[in-house]
Amino acid sequence: MVVGIVSSNGSYNGVYKVLNLIRRHILNSISKARNILVKPNFVSTRVELSATPVEAVEALLDFITSINSEARIVIGEGSTLGSFENGLKNYGYLKLKNKFDIEFVDLNEDSYRYLKIYNSRLEKTIEIPVSKTVLDSDYRISICRAKTHDTVIVTLTVKNIVMGSVQSPYKSTVHQGYLAINMSIADLYKYMPIHLAIIDGYIGMEGNGPIFGDPVKWGVAIAGDNAIEVDSITASLMGFNVEDIGYLYFLWNKNVDLSRINIIGEDLNKFKRKFKPHTTYLKQLNWKKEYDQYRKSVY
Repeated sequence: MVVGIVSSNGSYNGVYKVLNLIRRHILNSISKARNILVKPNFVSTRVELSATPVEAVEALLDFITSINSEARIVIGEGSTLGSFENGLKNYGYLKLKNKFDIEFVDLNEDSYRYLKIYNSRLEKTIEIPVSKTVLDSDYRISICRAKTHDTVIVTLTVKNIVMGSVQSPYKSTVHQGYLAINMSIADLYKYMPIHLAIIDGYIGMEGNGPIFGDPVKWGVAIAGDNAIEVDSITASLMGFNVEDIGYLYFLWNKNVDLSRINIIGEDLNKFKRKFKPHTTYLKQLNWKKEYDQYRKSVY
């Protein structure tokens, strides 16, 4: 497993450069893939800063097709605000069909399977519909901006694929409290592990993300074959303690150790930048108190 990091002077430039950096590490798995899901982020189909830039996805598709021209490639998203169709139009994604043999799938309208999440009492009893396209793909790629979040501190590649796969109007159902949502994201991710995680950090978002935050010209691209590691390195560079991000803490099996990550590319220190957190940041940390109480009640 590897995490690559490079400087970026544009979404296309950064993504293509970082993928070439880790090329030999992912070459074999991409070449064998038959059903590839590319999951960008259209949390809102009207606020461009909240979405994955089309240039980043174009760089990814150029990279994939240079290795594997036989795979079925699906660009899928289940938007929270607005329709997937409007997102494709508003963000310039329709032009990709003129260049690549790809399909677009609205994950909110997809066939589905029911999976269980936690309720506010931390009982795993709520059933929600989850896209079969996501669950059945044999190679999942999550590509998104680095953004702060109003409930789980940061939203990166793991949360992008998990919440995008939950069909509307059930996305809000996952929000059962600060601890419950972090536990649910971690549990759901185990059904849809990412094979290639990509952060387009040319311009990120700080403050009141994931929609209404402010732009950060960061100039970095990060990618790897372990999304938990990619997201952890990204969150750390954004100035956050990974152990404060509940879903990542649980996916690390409660033993976060960034020193174990194999990082290649440029010096991490040049990309450290303190992102302004969401105004509810301190409230979001309450998941830790809730978890301490939960452990005492269980054990």
